[in-house]
This record gives sequence, structure tokens and C-alpha cells, in this order.
Amino acid sequence: MENKKYSFVTFTWRITAAHVITYFIAGILAFNLFNYAEVFSEGDMAVLMKPIDSPWVMAGTALNIFRGILFGIVLWPFRTVILETKYGWLSLFGLFLGLAILGTSGPAPGSFEGIIYTNFPVLDQIIGLRETVFQTLLFSLIVFFWYKYPKKIWTALSLIIIVLLLMMIIAGLLVTYT
Repeated sequence: MENKKYSFVTFTWRITAAHVITYFIAGILAFNLFNYAEVFSEGDMAVLMKPIDSPWVMAGTALNIFRGILFGIVLWPFRTVILETKYGWLSLFGLFLGLAILGTSGPAPGSFEGIIYTNFPVLDQIIGLRETVFQTLLFSLIVFFWYKYPKKIWTALSLIIIVLLLMMIIAGLLVTYT
């Protein structure tokens, strides 16, 4: 277990990069496919969500770097289950699905608590899970296969993508708010 493939820094980078990249992909797809500009500006969602032109929303992908680091720290003790078992990706997906999506501590829409305690219609909550479940599945598969088929190109490519995303976000914020 002391070999380089399981170093804490490498593990945390891969978790963070996979999270940020899949978060961006799922967000862009959902934004366009599910018309978030309109959905987030009406009804219950307008109360819950910041407007899409908010600087916080624009910076969301960049800020998820910190969430990715948190995931890396929290998942580190479970790395052998995730990376060395035949269906480790499914274990990772199930962990997130059960604890972070459906079993949240607070009443997030789409969660068990959200269905019980929020005024959102159940169908809207279930439909809202499409983006989150897709992102989590994609994240789990990327993390698992990055370890099964390690190549330096994946690290270089992930670094390039993260830097490009950060540059686009900074440029968008500068253009919009200066």
C-alpha cells in the first residue's frame, strides 16, 4: 500500500480532478438540456437557487475544487475498497448515492429528507436527480478506471482541463463584473 499509485496527494488530485471535470460536464449538460435558466428563475426553485448570473454560480465549478479535496480526504481510508475490488466504482457510486444524494442530513430536494420536509412536488424532486446521479456515476467510473489504466496522459489532460476551466471562469467573472 506504500507504493506511489496510492499516495495521498495523487489520490486526492485524481478525486478532485474527476469531481471538478464531471461536475462541469454534468452542469453544462443539465443547464442546456433541462433549461435551468428558466427553471431556476420561477416558483420554488427561484427561492432555493441563486440566479444563474450570480458570481457564486459562475464560480461554482472553480469552488468545487475545495469540495473535491474534501472528497479526497474523506475517501482516502476507503481507497482499497474503491480501487482494488472488481466493482469498486459501484461501491463508490453507491456510497455517494446513499450518503450524499438520497441520505443527506438536511432536506435537500431529491433526498429522503427533502421528500418528507420540503414543499417541492415529489416528481420534481425525482426529476431533479438526473444531473446529480449522472455526475456521480461518471465521477465513480473515471476514478476507478484512472487507477485501472493509469497513464501520465490522464494526469496531464486533467491538469490542462482544470486550468482551462479556471481561466474561463476567471475571464467570465472579469468580463461580467468589471
